[in-house]
Amino acid sequence: MSIANPLWGAPRIHGELLKLCIDIGQTSVAKYMVKRRGPPSQGWKTFLHNHADAIAAMDLFVVPTISFRLLYGLLIMGHSRRQILWFGVTANPTAEWIANQVTEACGWEQAPRYLIRDRDGAYGEVFIRRLRSMGIRDRPTSPRSPWQNGYAERLIGSIRRECLDHVVVFGERHLGHLLLSYMKYYNGARTHLSLEKDAPVSRAVDRAGHILCRPILGGLHHQYVRI
Repeated sequence: MSIANPLWGAPRIHGELLKLCIDIGQTSVAKYMVKRRGPPSQGWKTFLHNHADAIAAMDLFVVPTISFRLLYGLLIMGHSRRQILWFGVTANPTAEWIANQVTEACGWEQAPRYLIRDRDGAYGEVFIRRLRSMGIRDRPTSPRSPWQNGYAERLIGSIRRECLDHVVVFGERHLGHLLLSYMKYYNGARTHLSLEKDAPVSRAVDRAGHILCRPILGGLHHQYVRI
């Protein structure tokens, strides 16, 4: 019973045994149950795996400019294919601004079922009401648990290592242009180990023609295609 029903605890198995007229104590049942490494209930990682197609994640990151002014980038991504859905840039990330960014990124008809975020104070009441009106179930992570929003955290790290750490940002417009260029490269060209070396927007295999090298982000990266 313990092997066939991994979600059952000792009281449940003991109850079934009593109904089969097997007189044994509950402590004995607990003693001989199969030992499991993980918790019997669904964990956070299992939730992310089971509902990946319906989950989007978001996070804010800070970018300094050449004049030492701080700008805020807002990232929204889908879990199923790790696709970047939206980039927003502002110097003042208010709850109303973030709510509008979610609406523009997902729309009212293609909104994800779940949205994972941290507990940043920028996500105010206006933002929460917007999610509810769009039918999105808000899923804030636990305090000091960035691993619960690991996809977004890792993507922000990739943006820094592969783009922002190598350029000097002049202002909001310049940062928006850089992030948009990176989004096109990331979604349509950059291969991912987790996607079996495919891009988030599936990239066809070129089988014939001469190989052409296309510079991206001013030559910081390149895309190779056959023509």
